[in-house]
Amino acid sequence: MVLLIGNYPLDRQQSMQRFTTMMLQGLSAAGVPAEVAAPVPFFGKVLGVDNFIGKWLAYIDRFVLFPHKLRSAIAQQKPMIVHICDHSNAMYGASKQAPVVVTCHDLIAVRSALGEELHCPVSFTGKLLQHWILRSLRRADTVVCVSSATRDDAERLVSRNTASPKLEVINNGLNYPYRKLPDSEAISRLRNISGLDSPFVLHVGGNMPRKNREGVLRIFARTKDKWNARLVFVGDPLDAEQLSLAQSLGVRERVVQIQEPSEQLLEALYNRAVALLFPSLSEGFGWPIIEAQACGCPVICSNIPPMPETAGEAGLFHDVEDEQGFAADLLRLHDPDERARWGEKSLRNAERFSTPKMISRYIDIYRSMGAKL
Repeated sequence: MVLLIGNYPLDRQQSMQRFTTMMLQGLSAAGVPAEVAAPVPFFGKVLGVDNFIGKWLAYIDRFVLFPHKLRSAIAQQKPMIVHICDHSNAMYGASKQAPVVVTCHDLIAVRSALGEELHCPVSFTGKLLQHWILRSLRRADTVVCVSSATRDDAERLVSRNTASPKLEVINNGLNYPYRKLPDSEAISRLRNISGLDSPFVLHVGGNMPRKNREGVLRIFARTKDKWNARLVFVGDPLDAEQLSLAQSLGVRERVVQIQEPSEQLLEALYNRAVALLFPSLSEGFGWPIIEAQACGCPVICSNIPPMPETAGEAGLFHDVEDEQGFAADLLRLHDPDERARWGEKSLRNAERFSTPKMISRYIDIYRSMGAKL
């Protein structure tokens, strides 16, 4: 049996929760017994995690109660492999009661804690946590990186001596079977969202500085006089400063915000968008890139690794400072023939990211570590 270690629910790490679900469903479909263990909110649910005291109460759940329960569960169930699905939980492998695999989605916060500028602010206590994560990664048996760019970071920071973990690269698969839809179906799914009867540009991501939502607004504003398009933000609501920027740029009335869409709604948005605009300042893989491409949606993104690795020959790339270049590509893709051409490239590139292939690679790694599957 493979024991998958998931995330603390109150942290709302939706992408990491989706990855754990992908692993559970994929392993089960491949005939590999698997279970998920994750910290359960107890103290943390008293106040939530959005305030100082609540965060520290949640730490009791995560770092005091859960490790004790995990050791007991491993002793009883005797799993062949413990797979920590999010590197931020690498410390759960400390007991080494079974071989430990850790999936490393990025080392952005670790690098920021070490003083690198990656537009990912880390508090004093956050730096202590990131140093703990890094030390824990060094004690794992195998660290699987989701991109070659992340592996390069791991080679520099995690690999220190002959006792360092083995490093592997397995690209993420799709966490939902995104696909190109008939226009009528995509339009029907979006019928209840006002403003989407005009062409629209899509951005998918959170409000962290590294997602560069301010850049998205500035890029879109460069095109405002050339077409009557909308700008759709999927994810966290824009904050007050971002809304003020949108107002000052003259695009506030064109902004549409969608929080926590269903996969079906997001799939329709990818299908109908002129392009996914993704001028991110740092990423570990870039899941929205392949989601969009699987729907035939062209992607305009920054040329910082791993975006070229993920988007492949189907991506349109620019330096993050080249906002005029991003804007020019948006207008170019407004031409239906041009969008269709890049959409076909996108569909071909997305075929590289097969979830069954991803699961098969993980099973190979489990076997190489002695698991009899």
